[in-house]
Amino acid sequence: MTTAVPLINNTQLSINVTTKFQEQSLYQSSGAIVAAIVVGVIVIFTVVLLILKTYNRRMRVKRELEPKPSKPGMPPALGQNSSGTAQNPVVTFIPVDIHMQSR
Repeated sequence: MTTAVPLINNTQLSINVTTKFQEQSLYQSSGAIVAAIVVGVIVIFTVVLLILKTYNRRMRVKRELEPKPSKPGMPPALGQNSSGTAQNPVVTFIPVDIHMQSR
């Protein structure tokens, strides 16, 4: 008795190899696309941060160089009509030694 050995279909084998190669190349290219998007987002955030820092520095310099407006009304001296003026509260800090031993 002779048994027939089935022949391997070469076209099916080449299709499997081709689809595996295509899948692998798609995975690699999708990874490259994701990496490019991440790098792009990092670059955009860096540019925005630099723009904001520059704007903040310019505005601070502008504020410091502007002449400060004088107060519209000068408060009267302490001896003149002191009942209508509000005095600024003065806070006095007296340090206390917590570790002081009682005798």
